[in-house]
Order: sequence, then C-alpha cells, then structure tokens
Amino acid sequence: MKRKYGYIKEHEKEMLEMKAKGISIRKIGECFGLTYEQTHDFFKRHNRKQRRIENGEGIKKKGRPSKDDKYSSDTNNVNELKYIIARKDSKIKALEMEVELMRDFLSLTERK
Repeated sequence: MKRKYGYIKEHEKEMLEMKAKGISIRKIGECFGLTYEQTHDFFKRHNRKQRRIENGEGIKKKGRPSKDDKYSSDTNNVNELKYIIARKDSKIKALEMEVELMRDFLSLTERK
C-alpha cells in the first residue's frame, strides 16, 4: 500500500491561523488532505516546541550535522542566543513570582 505524504511545514502558517480562528483539527486536516492523526500530531509537536521555548530550553536539530554545512555555525550561534534570551526571560519570571510570594507573606504577617 502506497503511503501518503503530506508536507505539513508548507502549510504551517495557514494551519495555525485556522486553529486560532477556532476551526477544528479534523476540518483543518480535511482542507489540506491530511488525516486527523497527522494534524493532531503536528499541533502536539508545535505546542511542545512553544513550551520548550517559553521554558528556556534550547531546541536542537535532530540528527547528525552534515560535513558540508557551512551555515551550521551561524545557526548554532543564533540558537545559542535564543536559548540565552529564553533562559533570562524564564529567570525574570521566576524572580517576579518569588517577589510576589514574599510580598504576600509579608502582608499576611502584617509587616511592611
């Protein structure tokens, strides 16, 4: 049986826009000729990547880099900078939460 391949990356923007409008995953898949499982897995992978970015984890390419990849050092530098920025953002959020907890504690114990 011949496999059907759907190139989801080509339609990524449109799929995310449709999802933002509130269209169901099943209908999105039908529009692009994909199965429910394919579209559901795409949204799971996309959400996982977004969570990793928000948590400051670096997103790395899978597989072995090619020997002839002259742009790999540039992309690695960009990925490292994105990682550093994401880590700083997550650290700032953690510190803001800690300050809020301390303020709540002090207000509950009637201290300034």
